[in-house]
Amino acid sequence: MIGYVTLGTNDLQRAARFYDAIAAELGVPRMMEFDGFIAWGKPDGGAGIGLTKPFDGNAATVGNGVMVALEAKDKDQVHRLYDIALANGGTCEGPPGPRGDTFYAGYFRDPDGNKLNAFLMG
Repeated sequence: MIGYVTLGTNDLQRAARFYDAIAAELGVPRMMEFDGFIAWGKPDGGAGIGLTKPFDGNAATVGNGVMVALEAKDKDQVHRLYDIALANGGTCEGPPGPRGDTFYAGYFRDPDGNKLNAFLMG
């Protein structure tokens, strides 16, 4: 149902380094790049993620309660994505671990403060 998610950034190059590292671990390339916008994904794959400076010219801000969830292939990849995020300017919002009986996730923010998680269901 979701084609892609776009997050705002105030420093596209800094944010791109963060998302390039996350995307590399997930095996997802840059799929579009324009002045002020970069997107990662696969044309025939699942939902992609894009970064942009806001169209209205105002500063990008974080949406309270908004989070992007990145599906991992296993628990080890949840840990790798979490570690990659923190090594590339992200901050911890909850280390990897079980959340209930069937959900495993690690939570982090990108350098602009957007909240993400890496998760495994089942």
